[in-house]
Amino acid sequence: MLEKREKVLIKKASQEVEEAKELSRANIKRGCAVGNAAAIQCLKRKRLYEQRIEQLRYFQLPIRDQIIMLEGAKATTETVDALRTGAAAMKAMQKATNIDDLDKTMDEINEQTENMKQIQEALSTPIGAAADFDEDELEAEVEELEGAELEEQLLLPAATVSDAPVQDIAGLLPAPPPAVPRGSDKEDEFADLQAEMAI
Repeated sequence: MLEKREKVLIKKASQEVEEAKELSRANIKRGCAVGNAAAIQCLKRKRLYEQRIEQLRYFQLPIRDQIIMLEGAKATTETVDALRTGAAAMKAMQKATNIDDLDKTMDEINEQTENMKQIQEALSTPIGAAADFDEDELEAEVEELEGAELEEQLLLPAATVSDAPVQDIAGLLPAPPPAVPRGSDKEDEFADLQAEMAI
């Protein structure tokens, strides 16, 4: 309302100026003093309007100041409301993820992991005839074979050793078994059986 009043008064002041100009022009044409007095009255009214305009502007300052403060207070209130909403949401999420429930879940995961390890160990355990084999005995037997092969290689004459394949000496691998000469039917069957079993 103050702004509207200010605009009205500004318009009235400008009208008074225009009227004073017209009276002054008419006075010049006529050459009488009556026009001057009327023009002066117009300028007095214009000054009164200007004073009123200044008063209205002073009235608007505290109102504008209060508007700015209210806008700031509104922004603060909205910020606080947002923080409250965030805190409530955080509280609800914490209720949904209780520390006791989390500990229980972690225990269940650890238990399931341990169960899976036990299952895998059980599956890797030999069964049947293979379960009866003693690993230590088998390792000892392998060592005996390696020792015997090494002795054989050392006891061979120098020429035979030099003619032996390098990879057999380096890897101490046993030489391939000699081929069974094909003679009788039994020997043929035995050779076929060995070939089938890939021994």
